[in-house]
Amino acid sequence: MDAAEILHRVVEKSRKFTSRHLHQGWSRYKGARLHPVMPRLKGRVLAATPAQRQAITQAASDILAGHYSALGANWPQRPAHIGFSADLWRLDPITQTHWPKSDQYAFAIDYRHRCGRGDIKYVWEINRLQFLPVLAAQHVLEEDAQSLDTIETVLTSWYEANPPFGGVGWASGIEVALRAISIILTLSLIGDRLSSGVREKAGDILSASAFWLPRFPSLFSSANNHLVAELAGEVLIERALGRSTGWAWTHLLGELEKQILPDGAGAEQTPTYAAFTAELVLTAAMAEREAGTELPARALERLRAFADFIGWIGLNGEYGDNDEGRVVSLGEEASYLASVASVIASFVDRKSGWYRADDFRALVFGRPADVFSPPDGLRVFSAGGLSVWRGEMANHAAVLRFDHGPLGYLSIAAHGHADALAITLEVDGQPVLVDPGTYLYGSGGAWRDWFRSTPAHNTLNLGQQSQSVMSGAFNWSHKARAWLVESHTGTDWSLIAEHNGYERRFGARHRREVLRDGQAIVITDRLIGTPQQAEIVFQLAPGLVSQQFGKVVTVSRGGLALLRIELPNDAITIQSGGDAPGQGGWVSRGFGVKVPAARICWRGEVDSAGVQSFLRVLDH
Repeated sequence: MDAAEILHRVVEKSRKFTSRHLHQGWSRYKGARLHPVMPRLKGRVLAATPAQRQAITQAASDILAGHYSALGANWPQRPAHIGFSADLWRLDPITQTHWPKSDQYAFAIDYRHRCGRGDIKYVWEINRLQFLPVLAAQHVLEEDAQSLDTIETVLTSWYEANPPFGGVGWASGIEVALRAISIILTLSLIGDRLSSGVREKAGDILSASAFWLPRFPSLFSSANNHLVAELAGEVLIERALGRSTGWAWTHLLGELEKQILPDGAGAEQTPTYAAFTAELVLTAAMAEREAGTELPARALERLRAFADFIGWIGLNGEYGDNDEGRVVSLGEEASYLASVASVIASFVDRKSGWYRADDFRALVFGRPADVFSPPDGLRVFSAGGLSVWRGEMANHAAVLRFDHGPLGYLSIAAHGHADALAITLEVDGQPVLVDPGTYLYGSGGAWRDWFRSTPAHNTLNLGQQSQSVMSGAFNWSHKARAWLVESHTGTDWSLIAEHNGYERRFGARHRREVLRDGQAIVITDRLIGTPQQAEIVFQLAPGLVSQQFGKVVTVSRGGLALLRIELPNDAITIQSGGDAPGQGGWVSRGFGVKVPAARICWRGEVDSAGVQSFLRVLDH
């Protein structure tokens, strides 16, 4: 940390000490008068399509029946009228243990290190209250009393169990903000139907949140998506409390330009967090639009660039961390990236977009009237450090992505993975060579390290070590620097990139060339400097079958061969799963979920002359 951040941390610590003695409990946050924030939202819900109505009804029915699922976990089923008791807000559904009660000061609870209670994200997820707008939409559509009663029960239960600065619900700004946004969306839909007592409680929660957020902002090395959420929350809370100054709105627009780069890629090196940033900005922008303030042209252009970026990388283009953070959600969805790209197109008044979602998010922000044809050719996102080729091979639509970007955003690069010069490949819209995913955060331990390590990705590694050196579950003590050396477009395009992550430890710099040669993708890996024994990895998507024939591996899906991988020689191992990280291949397609999948690994010496691998999509 530099001197400015050290001073900020000292001030922050002093404020935490003061709040422990002066700011707990509800008494100082009483008497808020609520103002409408999104008065037109109710009309948009009433205009829901049959598919949207069905999805809302199904999601609401599950909640009312006591089903709550998130992050790959199921909470204990309890009927809604008795299920929202005080202990629910502290329960970890995986370990079946409870986090401290509200009599423990929020900032005194250690949630960053393994403490036997499980991953704090599970507790925080249900405390975001993102199921309340779903119940509110159901009440708008059906006028059912049960949805309204459950909303009142939930808000009352949460209020009584979570006084300000007590318990883990008040330990993180992003959680304070997302919960406030959920309450504001709910009030926008059915605030006039709530009892006066519950409306007062909602106002108290928003008042306490309005005090918390500007007092403990995520700044300096912490100024990633957390800061975006906090600022978006402040914008909406200010509107709800009638206190708008424009400060939070101005700073939110500034963060948009920092965290979504000019070419549309996300600065955190993860498309899902960039989508989360975009959705947060859109939520605040919708509230500002209803108040008569539009997004400026620079912000609109940055959102358009992100939607175009998603159009290029496609639905299977995820890399880096993904904790399934959402602003508006019914639960699991087919593609968060496509949904956000769709609502961006509608919000910025494009008549067409790469995708057209018909989901709950589209009710809030709208959807485009038509859909573009998919892009084609080679696109280099130089600011984000990613190249994408989309085209045809052997009568199949193929998408290849090549990562030559930085490790992550700001000094800690918290959500980046050690995946420099990794490739991914999809064929006919289905993943074939994949990024392994995330799995877990704070409770992941060795598995967390594996999923963000270099050996788990489709690139070269030395000594089964990562290019960048980990220091905890999110930090890095040494960061590899990657860069694009050159690129050539055309039918037989080529890309060359390097990284220096192994130079200090192994005396070698990794250079990778990826090019198209007719119906083959040719990958040439070189070590500039000292020759080394290396591994070159190809991680397959779950459900694919691989067979080795000498130096060739054939990959099949459903009995049909779809890819041929030719490696330098037959020094190949193919392993799936295993009891410990590194024994075989694993892929996480959702937080808290991992499934075994074949990991193809070639081992041999690599020098400056290099070794070549050939990928050939097969015609059926």
